[in-house]
Amino acid sequence: MADDPNFSSSRRKFLGGAAVAGGALASGKLVHAQAAGPDPLITELQPWQQYLGPGVDAAPYGMPSPFEAHVVRRNVPWLTADAVSSVNFTPLHELEGIITPNGLCFERHHGGVAEIDPGMHRLMINGLVDNPLVFTMEDLLRFPRENRTYFLECAANTGMEWRGAQLNGCQFTHGMIHNVVYTGVPLRLLLEEAGLRTNAAWVLPEGADAAAMTRSVPLEKAMDDCLVAFAMNGERLRPEQGYPIRLVVPGWEGNMWVKWLRRIEVGDEPWHHREETSKYTDLLEDGQARRFTWEMDAKSVITNPSPQAPITHGPGPTVITGVAWSGRGTIPRVDVSLDGGANWVQARMSGPSLDKSMHRFYYEFDWDGRPLLLQSRAHDSTGYVQPTKDQLREIRGENSIYHNNSIQTWAIDETGQAENVEVG
Repeated sequence: MADDPNFSSSRRKFLGGAAVAGGALASGKLVHAQAAGPDPLITELQPWQQYLGPGVDAAPYGMPSPFEAHVVRRNVPWLTADAVSSVNFTPLHELEGIITPNGLCFERHHGGVAEIDPGMHRLMINGLVDNPLVFTMEDLLRFPRENRTYFLECAANTGMEWRGAQLNGCQFTHGMIHNVVYTGVPLRLLLEEAGLRTNAAWVLPEGADAAAMTRSVPLEKAMDDCLVAFAMNGERLRPEQGYPIRLVVPGWEGNMWVKWLRRIEVGDEPWHHREETSKYTDLLEDGQARRFTWEMDAKSVITNPSPQAPITHGPGPTVITGVAWSGRGTIPRVDVSLDGGANWVQARMSGPSLDKSMHRFYYEFDWDGRPLLLQSRAHDSTGYVQPTKDQLREIRGENSIYHNNSIQTWAIDETGQAENVEVG
């Protein structure tokens, strides 16, 4: 997008003011510092300048600065009855770029985290195959591997917002998503090794956790782009993300990305197991349920400013940023509205644009201190445009908690504080 003329003008004034202050300082006329006095953070040695710091082995596995200790996954205790079968949320408002650090990827478990010795782990392929096989981890690492970047979104992400604004922060409204570079073996290679019978049409991945999580996946998808992943962002999977191996199902809802993968059965029809009938079907207004709603529709959210990240600097140059994604391709465009959807401007996309991956957008403007109703609207590479809440409800009603990809609104008041509000 071309530079916004309003922002460019404002930024020139902003930078011009800094230059004037700097020039005055050099000439001895302390325009700003005269009132406040010398800044001790500039004129005095600070503690970290006077003593030696920790040595190279103080933290064999590096940790974030203690000043970033607030940047953590968080849960909403009242959402579920027990933390063992629950969810926590990625702090989207604290992140930059498109890659989610491993320690901040949201968690969703149905039976807690399985703690597995990789030397004792096996992956079995059985069912409609010529040669049922069992792989050790060493076996899997001898197959060709690939590196791909994908988002993983829970089907229930933003689910609490179907009937109105509920949770005050994008971590909680949109934080059941992360975006990671996966390393793994194409599932196609393992199925070809076992030999598919002519009537094979579905696969059933099964987890080694206490919930024995299963989902039916069409064979066409399994042979297309699924991975059996053993690493994320360059290191082995975290236990809460399926160590030692998990299934990667690009662009499809997260519950199909079975963690702690132990078995893949090949069949000729879907199984309709517990987790794909008791959950993960979309209940419509007439009581009918949509099933097999696997693909995640295009979606976006402004992460800053937002309720957990208000505007604290007052009027003037202001940066709006957020993320967008689509299970059907890339995001070539995101629009931003400052007035609840009455007017839209095109945001600036920044960073890699990868298939079925998260995208980062920015919109810089000169905030005059008036209240705002911030929204973002994603366009994906198929031409699909993210709907409003009213448009989504007109088709799906208000019974579902799954696949809510409607436009999110943050209200910003004169002080810069943000709140989750409902704008159809």
